[in-house]
Amino acid sequence: MNPRRIAHLDMDAFYASVELLRYPELRGQPVVIGGRRDHQPELLANGTRRFARLRDYVGRGVTTTSTYEARALGVFSGMGVMKAAKLAPDAFLLPVDFEAYRHYSRLFKAAVATIAPHIENRGIDEIYIDLSDLPDETLALARRIKQAVKDATGLSCSIGVSPNKLLSKICSDLEKPDGLTLLDFADVPKRIWPLPVRKINGIGPKAGEKLAALGITTIAELAQAEPALLQAHFGRSYAEWLHAAAHGIDERPVETSSEPKSISRETTFERDLHPRHDRAVLSEVFTSLCTRVAGDLQRKGYLARTIGIKLRYDDFRTVTRDLTLPEPTADPAAIRRAAGECLRRVPLDRKLRLLGVRASTLSSKIDAPTVAASPQGELPLFPLQD
Repeated sequence: MNPRRIAHLDMDAFYASVELLRYPELRGQPVVIGGRRDHQPELLANGTRRFARLRDYVGRGVTTTSTYEARALGVFSGMGVMKAAKLAPDAFLLPVDFEAYRHYSRLFKAAVATIAPHIENRGIDEIYIDLSDLPDETLALARRIKQAVKDATGLSCSIGVSPNKLLSKICSDLEKPDGLTLLDFADVPKRIWPLPVRKINGIGPKAGEKLAALGITTIAELAQAEPALLQAHFGRSYAEWLHAAAHGIDERPVETSSEPKSISRETTFERDLHPRHDRAVLSEVFTSLCTRVAGDLQRKGYLARTIGIKLRYDDFRTVTRDLTLPEPTADPAAIRRAAGECLRRVPLDRKLRLLGVRASTLSSKIDAPTVAASPQGELPLFPLQD
């Protein structure tokens, strides 16, 4: 049996890089993706373009990504655009264009598949690739894949290759952008252990804070931690995983097909909305979210048994509620009613910053019983609580 060779391919600043193909005059400049439609570049009479600047943004949006030049100024994905504007007021601001990003995603994945077809799709800009059964030498193979992606898209990617998915995910980030990192188990103490524990995919902010409170900040310190200490603070299962991950152990296979666990839609409001005073607006948004979730289910061929909601209040507290239905559905009216029942189980006494709807416990329409669509009728308004 061939030794495992697992690659993780991550496109470099993917959304921003796609935009730079369209607007090459912005190359080398700090650019932030996360604007609205009205932030489209304006074509001037002389053939040049006028771009929006971050300093002129007003609203509640969140950055989707940024170029490496913007990251050098402290602007990263998931940051409020207003906060980003304080760090990099002169950065250029572009709206998101998911249709273009999905197009280039399909292009780079198809290019990789011509060389190494055993691919696990991990999102719009990253994949795992099992190279174990291919005869080519690893370095030459990885270079071929990088060149194929470049030829197909004009974009660069970073690749990490190691004996497993966990290490390859870390490796692909070590030499960005346009990186190529090969690593074996013997390299773990030198290349992996000095890194912060958050570099391990699966250690989130809360776990990172708990580990830091125990004096564990690097992967080396996690590898040397007493298993009993980890188990006391994290429970047996997660503690065992932490210990294994710190030693670079990961037996997960590359899964060439996977089913989604849930389908969701959410929106962050430009201003906080009050459940009573903005009831009509909230009702319209809520119904739209339910309809869009139903459309996603129908388009992808799924029915959902569990419907849930997500609310974020003006004080940034987030609450969720779920309801399991007697039969799976993709009917917008049924989803709206179930989501409305969930809403009645949460306090609606503060302004809302975000509203979301989620469908889970999915089954394919082929496997699920046929459920007739319910009549839409007149949908109820956003519920009120006295």
